[in-house]
Formats: sequence, structure tokens, C-alpha cells
Amino acid sequence: MARLWVWLREDVWEIRFRRYVALTLAAARVGLGVWGGLTATKENRSCAPGVVQPPDRDECVGVSSTTYAFGRARFADTVRAINRENHRLAPGSYVTVVLLEPFTATDADNLNDVQHELQGAYLAQYQANHDTTGLKPKIRLVLANPGATGASWRHTVDQLERMTRSADRLRAVTGVGLSTENNKRAVAELTRRGIPVIGSSITADDLANGQGGKDPFPGLARVSPTNTDEARALASFAKVSAANAFLVYDRTGDPYTRTLQGSFEKMLKGARYEAQPFTPPADRSKEGSTANVFAQIATILCNTPKATDTVLFAGRHTQLRQFINALGARGCSDRRFTVLTGDEGSYLAGDKDLDPAALKDPQLSVRYTALAHPDAWLKDHARTGGGKADAVVLQRLLDSAERGPVGPLGQVALDDGQLIIAYDAMRLAVRGIRGASPTGRVPALADVGLQWPQVKGRQLRVNGASGWICLDAHGNPYDKAVPIVELTPDSHARFVRLAWPEGKPPAAECLPPS
Repeated sequence: MARLWVWLREDVWEIRFRRYVALTLAAARVGLGVWGGLTATKENRSCAPGVVQPPDRDECVGVSSTTYAFGRARFADTVRAINRENHRLAPGSYVTVVLLEPFTATDADNLNDVQHELQGAYLAQYQANHDTTGLKPKIRLVLANPGATGASWRHTVDQLERMTRSADRLRAVTGVGLSTENNKRAVAELTRRGIPVIGSSITADDLANGQGGKDPFPGLARVSPTNTDEARALASFAKVSAANAFLVYDRTGDPYTRTLQGSFEKMLKGARYEAQPFTPPADRSKEGSTANVFAQIATILCNTPKATDTVLFAGRHTQLRQFINALGARGCSDRRFTVLTGDEGSYLAGDKDLDPAALKDPQLSVRYTALAHPDAWLKDHARTGGGKADAVVLQRLLDSAERGPVGPLGQVALDDGQLIIAYDAMRLAVRGIRGASPTGRVPALADVGLQWPQVKGRQLRVNGASGWICLDAHGNPYDKAVPIVELTPDSHARFVRLAWPEGKPPAAECLPPS
């Protein structure tokens, strides 16, 4: 009986053990299934070669070298044109330049910017590869998206760094987009890793080298003036004085608005009245409640003496539009006001939410500093600083895009200056790459960013469609032409005239002073 009891205990133990093993194996299989499902899900987050959808985001980020257009149909024609050009290049004959822009932006104004910069960069690539000089290396262009707000900048920067060591032979990044905190972080990290950056439309002073004699972004060059230089050009044009001007500014600020505010404050030392702040939403493309604040600021302006006729506005375009609408509905309709602002004003041309009555008000005018304008060199006959011939080169490329091998590019617009400035930024990138390798071989990555201080003088400057690009020792354009533009009653950007940070055009030598 004892033996039977022992046998039964052993049998029960064996049954339990087998059940335990079976359950463990089943759990393992389930675990493997879940893990495999997660792996499959992760793999399915690929949007295109080099482009993925991060787990916490509903957009695709990364670097695309195919016809993938980040889900934006408006980019498709230009992306296909870039892909055709890239496939014409013989293996080993090219280096890669990256256009870094928020290709998944949702704001209509930002999407227009990106579309036009994409077109401008491609036209400069095509020109570089097809000009009669036969210079090398050839230029391959790919697209990098850090996300609509730039939040995935680190993922994209990591990817770009790997491309510097691969067969891509990445040698420069151009574009960048708006002067935001995320873009500032991206530029800081790119340049820290030794990757040259050519900013097209960034204007914030704290996204530039040379401030206080320091270069926090080694290898950064820009084709647009800083906010300070834009403000100086605006002041030389409008004869702004502290006695007749009033400042309205973004209280929380971002790199663009803060440095524009600081530039305006320097112009208004000793101003008669305290500046008026407003607080926009964190996402400045949103409406928020600032329209109510601007209605009150308009009332305050009506209480100032008639001598106060100039308003300096340091804010982004959505808030600028709200402010103009509020001024259009001001109680003192007999008072004349001129609103002066930075290049964010370029977004307002064609803005459907801009009150037509405000622009048709003969007592209200809106003027801003543009990065570029198609009429600047056709209607302003400055003897130096740029010229018609350089603008005509770009126009011929555009004409060829309509009926030749360059295009098609989709809907093209020049009035906002973005296509022109992106074209010039890409030309500067090409100058740096080829200047670093006179023999036409692939230059060392570190050598490209060392070229910027020598981009000056009659022979070495870049004769851009936006004007001469003559860089100082810190990679900033010296005395760059600044088009002053006015919004017309039908919401178009009308060129007024060129202005200059130094108050006059540079000499023909285009050499920055000591």
C-alpha cells in the first residue's frame, strides 16, 4: 500500500509537471507571438526607404531618396524631377546635399514655403549638374523631414550623420526652414557633428555665428540677413524714430520673434510709450485668443498722438494677420498707421483670412522685409549688390521647367521669395563643395564648412538671384540686399525698393570691413 501511495504521488507530480511545462511553452509561444506582432508592427511603420513613422507620432520622418513625397501631392512633381536627375548621375560621380524641411507640415503657409524651397533647391541642383563648365562633383539631392514641428530632429540628424560615412557621401545640409527652437537644436547638433549647414530662410540672430564674437554653430552659413540686419535695412528705408513708433511684440517669443523684438527695441531707445505684448498659443500657426488682445491694442493706439504713426510688429504671421484685421476695424479710422515687420509678412500675400477691408483702407499700410522678390533686380537698378542678369538665369530655368527637360514642378510662385532664397542657398552649398575640391574629387566633409569665410570678393562671391552673397568670417551675408515689400489692397506682395543694412549697397569688391 505504501508503494502504491508513492507511485500515485509520483504520477500526480509528473502530470502536474507536464501541465506546467505545457503552460510555460504555451505562454512562451504567446509571448513570441506578441513580440513578433510588435516587431511586425514596427516593421510596418516604414513609410518608404529611409522614412519611418515613430511609435508616438502620426507622421513619417527621416530621409527620402526616392519619389516618396511625404504624403503631400503638391510636392510630387518636383520630387519626381529630383529623382530623375539623381538617376542620371553615374555611380561615384556625385556627393549628396540634403534639403531639410518640415515636409509633413499641416499649416498651409508652411506647406507653401516648403513647396517653393523644394522647387528652388532642385533648380539649383539641375543648374549645377548641367551648366557648361562641367565642374564636379555632381550633386545628388535628397529630402529630410524632422517632422511638422521639427520634434523628430534627433532621429533625422542621426540618419544624416550615417550618410556622411556611407556611399551617399553626404557633404552639406541646406534649407532648415523656420527659426524655431527645434530647428536651432538640429542645426547645433548637425554642426557639432561636423556637418556643414546652409540656412536658407533662417533669420534669428541666435541662429547665427558671430554674436558676441562666438561661433556656436561651426560650419553654418546663411544666405538671409539676420533679424538685426533686416531691421537696420527697414530703419534706413522708413526713417523710423523713437518719437513716432510703437512696438507690439510676442511676450513668450521664439528665436525669430525674440531677436526681431530685440532689434526693434534698439531702434526705439527712449520711446515715448511702453511696448505692448501679446501671448500667442504655443503653436503660433493656431488662432488662439490673441485677436481679442489685438482689438484692445488697436484701441490703445487710437489714444496716442497723431505723431505716432508707425507700428513695429515682432510676431509670427498668424498673429500679424490678426493684428492687421484689428487695425482695419479700429475706432480712429481717420488715423494713419504704417505696420512694419520682418519677413514673416511674406506669408500674408493671398491669405484668405486677411480682411480685405483692412488692406483697402487708405490710411493703413503694411510693409515688411522680404528675403527675396522677383521684381527686385528688374525694377531696382542698384549699381552693386546684385543685378538683373543673375535673376534672369533663374527665370530661364523656370521657363525651361514649363516646356523643357527641367520640369514639370507643379504650381510655382516667386512672390514669397522662398523659391529664390532656396535656389541661392543650394548654389552656396555647391560653391562650398566644389571649392573644397578644385580637382573635382569628393571633398572631405570637414573641408566644406571651411570654405564660407572665403565666399567674398568679385570672383568668389555667389551672384545670387536674391543679390550678392558675400559671407563674413562667421558665415553671415554682409550687407545683403533687403527688398521692402508692401501688401496691396488685393493681397499681393508689391515690391517697393531695395534697402541695405549698411544704408547703402556694398562696393563692387563686396568685402566686409574689419
